[in-house]
Amino acid sequence: MRNPQLSALRGRRALLAGLGGTALAAAFPGQARAAAVASDQAQWLEFRHRFITADGRVVDTGNRNISHSEGQGYGLLLAEAFADRPTFDKLLGWTRATLLRPEGLHAWRFRPGGVGVDDQNNATDGDLYIGWALLRAAQRWGQGEYGQMGLALGQAIGQRLVLQVHGRTLLLPGGQGFAGANKVLVNPSYYAFPALKAFGQASGDPVWQRLTDDGVKLLRQARYGRWGLPADWVELPRGESADPVMAEGRPTRFSYDAVRVPLHLAWAGLTEEPALDAATRFWAETGRDAPPAWTDLRTGQLGAELASSGMVAIAAVSAESRRGRVTSETLPKVAQARDYYSAALTLLARLAANEAPPPGMAPLPLAPLPPAMAASPEKPAIVAKPQAVSFGQGLVRGAAALLGAR
Repeated sequence: MRNPQLSALRGRRALLAGLGGTALAAAFPGQARAAAVASDQAQWLEFRHRFITADGRVVDTGNRNISHSEGQGYGLLLAEAFADRPTFDKLLGWTRATLLRPEGLHAWRFRPGGVGVDDQNNATDGDLYIGWALLRAAQRWGQGEYGQMGLALGQAIGQRLVLQVHGRTLLLPGGQGFAGANKVLVNPSYYAFPALKAFGQASGDPVWQRLTDDGVKLLRQARYGRWGLPADWVELPRGESADPVMAEGRPTRFSYDAVRVPLHLAWAGLTEEPALDAATRFWAETGRDAPPAWTDLRTGQLGAELASSGMVAIAAVSAESRRGRVTSETLPKVAQARDYYSAALTLLARLAANEAPPPGMAPLPLAPLPPAMAASPEKPAIVAKPQAVSFGQGLVRGAAALLGAR
């Protein structure tokens, strides 16, 4: 659903500014961690100041100041991670009042200037992040209502956006326009594996594990070009059992969408996956000073535009994820981002660096969700499994306490 504007960003200076703290972090781990916590909080405040309005709308400054469910989901997740409940509630209020549809999904696009919602179709990545943020918020603040909202959204996703094709459990990018008579269009970057895990743990519904397993298998097959990279969009034929191919009629690129694939894999601790390794090799081989923003997977052409600081942040997390060495303080800063999307990727990469399980270790179980609120005709009871719903909550809680954020 993204339509990013291509823009030439920082080069050597931005890369060095983002990654130059590695030696200091290794020499003084305790001091470095405290500095990283303070830095992360400062990055959130910068993001909030630049991109969130007083009424809780996340503004996509690279796309004519529209807002969309993706941005609201990112904002909610970040507000929860940084223990900023007033901002979380503002974001949630605007999202539900403006984007929520009757069946529980969210319209994907809002245009300012009196236009309002001009496309009622949903974007599944936005819905996943909104629901994940709600599950995390229910745990952090002990609010059963948040948990109910998150589980209800997960139920709507499972009912309306999951499709079986030749034994594959596929995640549709949206409710309309992606499942044709002859083929199904899929966006690999919509498989936000930490969110899928959280929904599965909270609901106990096996569909989330099937989505995870088949999503990983899809990514192993849907790799193209010289480096074996994931494409922004792929399609699968309905009439026969076949591997996914790059989507007809769309740019055959690894670019602004697919850059989230290695982010989600690293965040979930799936560090041995070929798609993560391929992205790491691509960035290492093409970006000694600063990597390109994209490559054409058919021709091998490299984009003339340099990767945004948010992409550089994901590249750093991907490269170090197997060794468990990345810390958020070594990553680029929100101030380096030219627009909303780059800033969001920067903060998501920082969150992934803090929350990803160490290589070879599964995330520890955390506190259960709070009890659901009493059932009513308007709010039927939804039972949540007493299991963890997100990675790294203990770390983030400790960081918030250290900063006096709670």
